[in-house]
Amino acid sequence: MVEPITAVGAGLAIGLSAIGAGYGIGVAGAASAGAISEKPELFGKVLIFVAFAEAIAIYGLLIAFMILFGIGG
Repeated sequence: MVEPITAVGAGLAIGLSAIGAGYGIGVAGAASAGAISEKPELFGKVLIFVAFAEAIAIYGLLIAFMILFGIGG
């Protein structure tokens, strides 16, 4: 059984990181759409910035699992 405060911490970790990643993807996606429409050869370069924003949500999920299972401390 997981203690309630642990569940709240894990929920905040994934929730806040998902909000941050969503905002980052929205901003980077809009900018990359504008850049690609002007210079289509930039597709590969701007895709990297969107992937960096997605990584924030994955890190939040990793931290949430670490909190739930008591890994690392």
